[in-house]
Order: sequence, then structure tokens, then C-alpha cells
Amino acid sequence: MRFTPDFLDEIRARLPVSEVVGRRVKLRKQGREFAGLSPFNAEKTPSFFVNDQKGFYHCFSSGKHGDIIDFLMETEGLPFGEAVERLASMAGLPLPETTPEATAREQRRHTLHEVMALATRHFEETLQSRMGAKARGYLQDRGLGPATQQRFRMGYAAGERFHLKETLGKAGISVGDMVDCGLLIAGDDIPVPYDRFRDRVMFPITDMRGRVVAFGGRALEKDVPAKYLNSPETPLFHKGSLLYNGFSARTAARNGARVVVVEGYVDVIAMVEAGFEAAVAPLGTALTEEQLQLLWRMSDEPLLLFDGDKAGRRAAHRAMDIALPHLKAGRSLAFATLPEGQDPDDLIRRTGRSGMEEVLAQARPLASELWLRESENAQLDTPERRAALETRIHELSATIADETVRKHYRQDLMNRMRALLMPGSAREGGRGSWQGSGWQGGGRQGSGWQGGGNRRQGAGRKGQAGRQDGAGPHVPRGGEIGQSALVRGPVASLPRNEALLLLCLMNHPFLLEEQSEEIAALPFANPEAERLRNALLAASMEEGESGTSTQMAGESDFPPFWRAEPELDALAKRVEALANRRMDWPAYPDASKEDALIWWNQRLALHHKAHALSRELKEAERSLGEDPSEANFAWLCDVQQRLSTLEGTEALIEGFGVSSGRGVARSI
Repeated sequence: MRFTPDFLDEIRARLPVSEVVGRRVKLRKQGREFAGLSPFNAEKTPSFFVNDQKGFYHCFSSGKHGDIIDFLMETEGLPFGEAVERLASMAGLPLPETTPEATAREQRRHTLHEVMALATRHFEETLQSRMGAKARGYLQDRGLGPATQQRFRMGYAAGERFHLKETLGKAGISVGDMVDCGLLIAGDDIPVPYDRFRDRVMFPITDMRGRVVAFGGRALEKDVPAKYLNSPETPLFHKGSLLYNGFSARTAARNGARVVVVEGYVDVIAMVEAGFEAAVAPLGTALTEEQLQLLWRMSDEPLLLFDGDKAGRRAAHRAMDIALPHLKAGRSLAFATLPEGQDPDDLIRRTGRSGMEEVLAQARPLASELWLRESENAQLDTPERRAALETRIHELSATIADETVRKHYRQDLMNRMRALLMPGSAREGGRGSWQGSGWQGGGRQGSGWQGGGNRRQGAGRKGQAGRQDGAGPHVPRGGEIGQSALVRGPVASLPRNEALLLLCLMNHPFLLEEQSEEIAALPFANPEAERLRNALLAASMEEGESGTSTQMAGESDFPPFWRAEPELDALAKRVEALANRRMDWPAYPDASKEDALIWWNQRLALHHKAHALSRELKEAERSLGEDPSEANFAWLCDVQQRLSTLEGTEALIEGFGVSSGRGVARSI
């Protein structure tokens, strides 16, 4: 029996190597790979490795290497045809027909691939001809020069009604073949078939073997019905089962590039040109299950990058609903959001690669994104409303097919809900923070003091964090939940004042030299803040001892030292993301030394006050957990109130800002 390359590719796509090999070899996860004892040689130390993303196994003890077909042939002595038949059965694929009609269909597909290759070359040549001047100008305006055009095989479809049809006809291509490829529009009510794509910049779409199977065309005129026009469904092209740039992205992902999903062709090209080579996009539709499986074959945790508007949030929500039933151990999604009103192409042209890296560094795991969706508009101020959210959590968890992942999701979401209802959790001023799958902070989760749990709180108590309805400690509602650290995710888990202090040190290294002992003794609640503080101090000390300069921010045209360390760089970007350039301008390098020092001392005083209040809050929570008395509750509310108002403390400093060109007297 003859098996087509497409049929063999479909088998490989449906069956991870670890699943096939795991039936014979006991494998354990080891980074991106699986390891086990060789099935070919007796050994005590594993030398046999399986990589699902690359689609192969390798045995160092025997030197054998191959895919799932090779594995069955090697371990079970099967001939090629029988190995394929067994794998097809495992994958749930019917064997291809061996009829003359089936052979003819396969030959037909081969012919259509040749037609698409000719059409691609025609569009490329037209773009570079005199006829393509307008299209080249459009691409140049978008920052897509000749090298980029060549790399992505971009072309131009002339505005004439029969330009492609006549060119391919002269090459011996029949009208029927052109219609079957989706290149011509035909029908019973159309006497003469004509070109589907006219006066459009053309983006070739390839299958996962790199063959052009369709096109996307971008109109150059504004008054056309469709800005983007894709090829229709054809024997070669099913838009829900492919990704733009999927073939090249798969290779890049194998070499370690992060898989990032964006919305459009130009966005993908901008990402790739900026160095994010594993960028892909759906083909004019919302993400489908087939596309999701393609992504997971490239990466265990592809990142979905959406616009910050309502449409972007809807796209993220749809992707989560599609992904949940298919989650497995080590296989998930991450989500990042663009600034509202910008797409990846805009952001990269405005800020370069670094701006996009900052956005990607703030990516949230699927669990956090799911919690944000379910909780940001929830009402939790009555038992019934809290029960409704709990029911929803159980419903969502139940959609996950994998039992272990389902259990952990239910536990994670319930822990987030319980933590959200604890005293002080709704504000960043509270002492606790979300870390991992549990609430780390003051109070006792088992004390029963959660949300509306104290029967002795009384009515109309002004100390209850703004509540005057007698419903207990502050229970966040609706939009308040969306602003809480629990919902806002990893960026908010770093206290803002700690981030501002670190940013000031990053941009004004003279502070490290003049106040090194006080900086070293600073109490930080966040361990990552401590790590960055220690790295800055160490760099400053090394410079002092060696007499050679350790590069800091703003000192020259060279990047600061932390940019060379990926983890430290990601942490620094999170610090930068928590600052507001307009409000926190003294922390930035363009502020004068005098203004930076005044501002630093003010923030330092606030930090020490906040630390003292946090310690008092811990003691108040402990006392309330042991003795839920009226006095202890009043103490807790008083500390919470003082913490919540601390950030607004300002001082008017005469002359502050003058040396930075910012006026005569400002408050800080």
C-alpha cells in the first residue's frame, strides 16, 4: 500500500512520540524532553530521550534515532506498511483508499501544488515590476523593505480582471485547476471566471511542509468591501487547520524561540523581523482546536498576544474555553495584552524590540487569566453571590479532561477565591500577596475570618475599610476585584513602593555609593525585590573595588548590566512597568541628582512607615484570629485604614523640580 506524505504527516501530528514510545519505555519528564532506559540496550542510567516538539527519539547508547514509525519498526520488527497501519489505528485515522480514484486525487493535489507555486512566483514578479510600484510604496511605508518582501515571498496581484488567469494560461494551466486552487472566481452565474485577487498585496500561506497552499490579500484602496481577503477552502487549504508562518515558526521553536500568537500577517512579519521568529497568526478566524494542537506541538506553553480592547479580551476568552478541555500536565497557554489602541506592528515600530519584550515579560498563565475573567465583575458581598462564583469555578474545572490538571485547577481557583475574601486582600496596601497557588500573608485561613465571617462586627462601623452596611470586613465587589493584586497577577505582586525604590536605584546609581549600608538593610516584603536590590549593590561594590565601570541605566549608549541576564532583565522590566513616568519622574534618569535625592528620601520614609504598619497588621490579624473580639476587630480596621491612606502622604518641598526644569515648588 502506498501512503502519501500528507497521510504520514497527519499520523505524526496526531501521535506525540512520547505517547507511542511510552507504551514500551517508562519515561519521565526532563525539561522539554522525556528520558528513559534504552529499549535497544540493557542499561542502568537513562540514555534514551524523546522530544515531542521535534518529533523524534534518540538513543545515545545505541546511536539509533527516528520518529514513531521508525520506533515500531525497530522495537517490534514490523515492516513499514504494517507499522503505519498500526499507528493509523492508534491515531483514529482510516487508511487511505487504494482505488484508482484515490490515486487520482493524490495526483490532483500534486498538480494543484504546482499551480500554487507558479502563482506565487507570478505575484512576486509583479510586485517587483513597474506595475507593483504602488504596492512596494505601501510596504515600504509599513517598514517592509525588499529583504523582508523576499523573505516572506510577498507579491502583488494586479488590478486587471484577468491578469493572473492569462499568465497561468500561457504556462499551460487550465481554468479548472485555477478555480480549484481558489485563484479564480467562477460559478453558474459567472460566464467568464476572473481573478479572485485584484490590486492587493499578496501574502503566501504555507502548509506545515512549507508548500504554498493559499494566499491572503491586503487591499490597497480604502473603498473595497474586504480589507483582507483569504483564499477559499480548497483541496489544499483548510483555514482552521493551519497558521500563518507555521512552517518557519516550528523550526524556530525547535531552536528555542518562544511561540507567540498574534492576529494578522503584518503583525507576524513585524514580530519575526524584530527577532521573535516563532510568531504565528490564525488565518482570519478565531483560534480553532486544530490550530491549538499545532501550537502545542511547537511549544508546551505558547503565548497568545491580544489587543487590550474588548475584541482582544473576547479573543482571549474564546481561546481559554477552547483550551481548557485539552490541558495536560505541563501543557498550557500564556496570555499577554498590548496597550490599548496598538497592535504588534505599531508597538515595535514605536519602541523597537525592547518595548515588545516588556509586554511579553508581563505574560500571565492561563489560570491567572481565567481567574481574572471570572472574578473581575463578580459580586461577592452575599453568601449567594459567593456560592455562584464557587459553582462557576467547579463548572470550569469540570471541563478539563485530565484528572490531575482538573484537581489542581479547582484547588488553585478556590484558593484564589478564599484569599480574595480575607481581610485586607482587596488592596495593594494589604500585607499579604498571592504566590503560586496559595495566599501568603497575615491572618489564619482556618480561623473562619473570611469575608463576612465575624458575628460581632456591628452595623455602620466606619473603620471597616469604607464599608458601612454591617456586612463584615471589606468584601470586594465587581470592579474592585479587578484592581486587586490577586486578580491583576504577577506585576501587582511586587509592591509598588518597592518597585519605585528599585527603579530609582537603577537610574541613579550614585545612591548605591552614598547610601549602600542603608539600602542593604532595607526591609523588602517581596523576595524578587531583594534579589534585584542585592544585584545592584553587588554591581556597585564590584565597580568600587575594581575601579572599572559597571554599566548602569543611562550611563552610556550601552545597555545596563542586568539586560545580559534574562531573569534579572525580566524582573527589571516588571519594576519599570509599575512606575508612571508622569507621576514618578524623579525615578527616571533625566531627573537631576538633587530632585532624585529629595524624592528618594521621601519614598524611603514612606517605605519604612509601610513596613512598620505591615508588621502591626500581622499582629492585629493574629490577635483577631485568636480572639475575635470587638477591640481586636477595631484594631485591625484601624491598621488597614492607615495602610490604605499611606500612599497619598505628600510633602511640599520648596524648589523641588527646578533643577530638572519642572517648576518652582512641587509636592512629592
